[in-house]
Amino acid sequence: MSTTTEPPGGRGALRLLQAAVATSSLDRFAISPLLLAIGTELGASLAQSAAVASAYFLAYGLLQPVWGMLGDRIGLVRVMRIALVIAGIAGVASAFAPSVLVLALLRTITGGCFGAVNPAGLVYVGDTWPTSIRQRALVDLAAATSFGVAVATAGAGALGDWAGWRVVLAVTATVALTLGVVLRRLPEPPRKVPSGPLQALGTVLRERWALVVLVLVFGEGALVIGVLTYVAPAIESLGFSPTVSGVAAAGYGVGVVLASRSVRPLVGRLSTTALATVGGVLLVAGWGVPAAAVTLPTAVVGGLLLGGAWAFLHSTLQNWATSVVPQERATTIALFAATLFLGSAAGTAVAGPAADAGAFPAIFRVTLVASAVLAVAAPLLIARYARRPGANGTLAQ
Repeated sequence: MSTTTEPPGGRGALRLLQAAVATSSLDRFAISPLLLAIGTELGASLAQSAAVASAYFLAYGLLQPVWGMLGDRIGLVRVMRIALVIAGIAGVASAFAPSVLVLALLRTITGGCFGAVNPAGLVYVGDTWPTSIRQRALVDLAAATSFGVAVATAGAGALGDWAGWRVVLAVTATVALTLGVVLRRLPEPPRKVPSGPLQALGTVLRERWALVVLVLVFGEGALVIGVLTYVAPAIESLGFSPTVSGVAAAGYGVGVVLASRSVRPLVGRLSTTALATVGGVLLVAGWGVPAAAVTLPTAVVGGLLLGGAWAFLHSTLQNWATSVVPQERATTIALFAATLFLGSAAGTAVAGPAADAGAFPAIFRVTLVASAVLAVAAPLLIARYARRPGANGTLAQ
């Protein structure tokens, strides 16, 4: 596609997609400010409570290729609707979990189903928006995702303080069930005859640049989403309530929403390398602030900067993923999302023992060093990809 206008009905479709991805992120991040409360009620340590989040991220990531292949065969919208209904049912059951083990099992099912929503939304945009303006729609999706993050981290802490963590899980489940019905308004994009699953997977994995994108997004998932899980507990360890810690952690979501307003008009004006460079600088700054001192103000400022990093860097990686193997876009995006959340699960799990010991400054300092590596590597690799023969200096194919 070479046009620069949105597809017919594009804004309406985008709003429905935004509602779906916002709900997915709302459920995914609502657990962070509730970890200590869950542990207290169910008699579990922070590491055990955090395992609930890790299991969620793991299922969210591992089922991405399955949902992607299913979307190729029965339709993206149908997949989202089925997944939201199952996630809603499992979410309601989670609200009545009698133990950490049962909660982990039910949250694993919920995460595995919510995992269908974001990649389906990305593929929908990739299939219907022109390449020249696609990153704008992707930024809008990212802003909706981060709105869900902001509501989850701030609202979940406050609601959990007032009514309990079980009510929070029930609320997100109810929204998911509602969306499972409402999304029937979203038109299905045309589907091509899908390749066999193994053939599609082989096509993507044989493309070395696709592997580069997957490695970068694994690191991003570990360093941002994975470690971000411990910002709220770090603030609670200072003696603040879940409400206050949730509001502090919400700085990340607010940062993405605000930064998205800057990214959107810059698409097409700045190179993808420049956008990724800005994101990398913000990523290092975002972890540098709490690494220097863990306080309520540094958590808020760091979260705002990390939100800016996500708006610039992640949307660039998403755009790259939609074009690196265009003939197998659904499979590529499924692997991209899977790798992102496998990285998230890895980041949460690796930092778990240190968090259980209260070593939050050490966690943030190690994350800072690793973030510096990613901040340098991503723009350099994007620039090299853009200079490959036939690229014409862009990510578009």
